Amino acid sequence: MSNTVNISVETTCENQIREIGYDGTELYQPPPTLSESLAKCAARIDFSKTSLDDLKKEEKTAAAAEEENKDGTQFQESLWPWDAVRNKLKDALTEICVLSDVISIAKDKRYLVLDPLLEEGDDTKPIVQVYSRKKAISQAAQILLSGAERLRNAHSEQRSRNVSDFHIELLRLRQNWRLKKVSNAIIGDLSYRTAGSKFGMSGTFEVTKAEEASDDDSASTSTTSSSTATNNGMQMKASSALRVIVPAELQGVAYIKVITQKDQEDLCTAQVNLMGHGPNITAQVGVWQKTLEFAQNVLFCKELFAQLAREAIQLQAPIPHVVIGNQIRATLLPNIQLIISLCHSTTFDSNQPAPINDHDHVLEHSLHQLLREVHYKNSHHPFPHPASAPLGPTKKRMLAGPMAADRETLLDMTKSQTILEQIIAQAQHIFMRKRTQYVLDTLARDVKDPQIVSHWNAMNSPTMSCVKINIVTHGYDAIGRTSLVIHVKERSLKCICRDGRVMRLSYEPQELRDLILCQINSHQISCLVSLARCMAWTVLSNSNHLGIGKVEPLGNASSCLLASPNGDRMIAVQIRCDPQIDVKVYIARSPRQDFFPSPLVPEKLWENLGGNFKEVKFDKIEGKSFLNKMEFLMASLTSNTA
Repeated sequence: MSNTVNISVETTCENQIREIGYDGTELYQPPPTLSESLAKCAARIDFSKTSLDDLKKEEKTAAAAEEENKDGTQFQESLWPWDAVRNKLKDALTEICVLSDVISIAKDKRYLVLDPLLEEGDDTKPIVQVYSRKKAISQAAQILLSGAERLRNAHSEQRSRNVSDFHIELLRLRQNWRLKKVSNAIIGDLSYRTAGSKFGMSGTFEVTKAEEASDDDSASTSTTSSSTATNNGMQMKASSALRVIVPAELQGVAYIKVITQKDQEDLCTAQVNLMGHGPNITAQVGVWQKTLEFAQNVLFCKELFAQLAREAIQLQAPIPHVVIGNQIRATLLPNIQLIISLCHSTTFDSNQPAPINDHDHVLEHSLHQLLREVHYKNSHHPFPHPASAPLGPTKKRMLAGPMAADRETLLDMTKSQTILEQIIAQAQHIFMRKRTQYVLDTLARDVKDPQIVSHWNAMNSPTMSCVKINIVTHGYDAIGRTSLVIHVKERSLKCICRDGRVMRLSYEPQELRDLILCQINSHQISCLVSLARCMAWTVLSNSNHLGIGKVEPLGNASSCLLASPNGDRMIAVQIRCDPQIDVKVYIARSPRQDFFPSPLVPEKLWENLGGNFKEVKFDKIEGKSFLNKMEFLMASLTSNTA
């Protein structure tokens, strides 16, 4: 039996590199085919250079052709320019065919047997080969078994010490944080570069394997793990196989505190941080999660405060913003300031409760919503946009040409609010909302008749809220009600009355209070007119702006003159919008009691003239409300007439 040796023949050089990806992957160009190789070789032939024999043959052929042409007896076409190339390729093909036939004959044992020569030496017995192979296999198995035993012992030791596997922990860490290997160390990144961050502070952290170096190191590691793995006052007792090292400037607890003050008195506060707003996955991924969350929260707060401080210096406000240390002061309204402070502490006491008396959850939600919107816009750019080049104009600006946008529209596209401007606008709206709520609640508490009912819309924007006010009298809802809608904006109020009138008010609360009192006055008169018509009384006159009496700082007096069904009784009602609603009721009777006929007035036609009006003690009349008392008064006057 002949021994065959397999020989693999490979090219000495690799294929050319066609492309290198961003991740370092090299894409090679595939080897050329036979037709491509032949075309490449043919392209290297220089047809301008030929041998001497070919030149002589061409000269002889040309001379013979000229002679034949002169004689005119024979005609022969000139040689084909590629004839020499064809002949050479034909000869090469012939040689290749011969070589192929020789190789086929050599491989076929019927024609030729090519057996290698046996070297002289002792013949090895098969039993020796079997023993040697068996010994080699047993040694390999022993190595594998010893390695498996070591892994089993390490795993059982970790379970006994309640320490998780290093590689499993590292896998979970890579699923939640960005990691890369630099030389022999594993470095992570906490920054917000993917969201367009321009902050200079580095957010890198180092990941190492927790080793049992010494008692001091283990004690410090366990202390750090227990302090960072605190969740709802309970410490996790499971130790981690990873050791996360964060920079000293990112350690501790940080948050941004937003306060609105009026004359050194806190009106409302809000806190902005990242803790408590994401999924709580500490129990699943390890004790290092809290450490990284706190470090990223510190980085977030410092970066946000630096951005706000930079904007506060660049903005040109009527009252300049002040940046002092870790505090930014901005003026919202006269005597009302917005204070943004960066609070960073390396120690955190969970047992100390935070003051929540003046904490405004609406403002805090609005600020977090603003930050999420800014992050979304920075990380989700509208299509089409380049994949690797710098981002260009927005989608609106790209469509400005086809949509034929005018100059004003283009200028509006270039305007954008900074983060600090949006925070100031939201803080102004929150303050206006609280002030409007206070005015409405105070009037609803002080004014018992009529009732003031406020309905705040639950779906509001961060800079505008809507409230609907209904003014009704208990028991007389069907007769009439007065409704108005108030849009609370940043520095102003927009009031829309039921009759379609639109009134714009400033940030002063007295203007809103005056408007509500005027609406109460108008409501009482309109409901009295409707009640009088229901009781068959005649409305002689009605005026919401009666120009009598002294000039009041708040509006004018309203009046209503009513006549009984028989016409012998009249009621005059006057209502003023003072700081407290003042109601005065007068009654006149007919015929006059002091009328005496005389020769000058002989006819009794003038007896039915109404007498002088006399004021009624309105507060002594039975009834719970103004309309209820007026109903009793009109009913009693009608019964006396009958």
